[in-house]
Amino acid sequence: MSAPTIGMQFSYKSDDPYPVSEGDLSKVVVIESSDDASDTEFPLDTAKRISSSDKDAVSALGSGPLRDHIRGIQDQLNELDRAADVTIVRTEKGATPEASAAAIVSIINNITEIPSAVNATPGIVVAGSTAWRPDLDTVNPVVAALEANIGKILAVAPVDVDPTSADNAIDARETMASGRLMPVGVAARVWEGDAVVTRPMASRVAGLIVRTDTNNGNMPFETICNQPIFGLAGLSRKIPFNFLDGSKEGQRLLAADIAIAAEGEIGVYGAVADGGFTFLGTDMAQTDAMWPQLHQLRGSDYIVTQMMKITRRHLGKKQTAPRVESWIREIIGELRGLKQDGHILGYTPASEMFTTDKNQPESIELGHIKLELGQETASAFKRADFELRRYRPATEGLIKDILARLRAVV
Repeated sequence: MSAPTIGMQFSYKSDDPYPVSEGDLSKVVVIESSDDASDTEFPLDTAKRISSSDKDAVSALGSGPLRDHIRGIQDQLNELDRAADVTIVRTEKGATPEASAAAIVSIINNITEIPSAVNATPGIVVAGSTAWRPDLDTVNPVVAALEANIGKILAVAPVDVDPTSADNAIDARETMASGRLMPVGVAARVWEGDAVVTRPMASRVAGLIVRTDTNNGNMPFETICNQPIFGLAGLSRKIPFNFLDGSKEGQRLLAADIAIAAEGEIGVYGAVADGGFTFLGTDMAQTDAMWPQLHQLRGSDYIVTQMMKITRRHLGKKQTAPRVESWIREIIGELRGLKQDGHILGYTPASEMFTTDKNQPESIELGHIKLELGQETASAFKRADFELRRYRPATEGLIKDILARLRAVV
């Protein structure tokens, strides 16, 4: 439109700070086989997004492990009208465990295609066949694929490891070196009709992550440790655990970064609870990660996704002082809100994000701006150390009290 000779014009500035929408890392993708699922509703190797509370969709999953994963997730969402946003990818069950795992691996290797297919990026991955290994010297192929790929979508994955013994679980964990995997060393026993069967625990842990996020305003900064797991008839084996004894099997598994579920015991000092089944686990299967605990990593991922949203509006525009200031103000506003809500402990001040040593004229001339962005998420409270000793002032106070009372006697 041409400018009027006599009249007025209006223009809109684009370098003022804008708020961004909140992120969501609670969406789940489940990759598993099901022999009797509906081919119409869930065709093989095709991503389909459903609600975990949609009875018709869940019924169409058939009666195999795929349906159990959804049940395991939904069982943890025990509040009114709660449901998880789940993307299903049904794979073909092979004639051998190797073939079934290979079908799952094929999907994981192309996991970056799932967000566009369903218009949602999963933040939690549940994959089948992770507890199986051809032998004790070989890495599980699904685990290897997860390590190589889930970081591309900023996701995490609770993974089942061999639940038959602590030694086998630890041996399986030793094949992993990813800060995005949380090994789980015990399987679930659940009712199916009038029979109790053994099923994977990883999907139950995924449901626990969703529940925790939901209870925290859909934010991924809270730990899932020391919370009840629902829907269980029992555990694949009773894991001895005591808060006071580091030699117990459960404590040894936790020391190896393997999450567990423990059964409550009434009247036992150091028991995990008086009853029910409690999840215990904080750390990932990392070797030297910046964010070793699950909630720390997911909190960092959330901040990264928010920085993406903030930055994309400014890319391609001219570098000016007002625009760079606006960009940094939006970042500070996001971090300030996270600190005020108690999600993070603190962050780098604006004056320290943009520094001359990191932004030389040559880089600015190329259109490159570098910010140093630090943030700190509180770690989980893992151990309380008490020192008990005599308190002499209490005795001295008793003497003074006795004397005061005697002085009142006439």
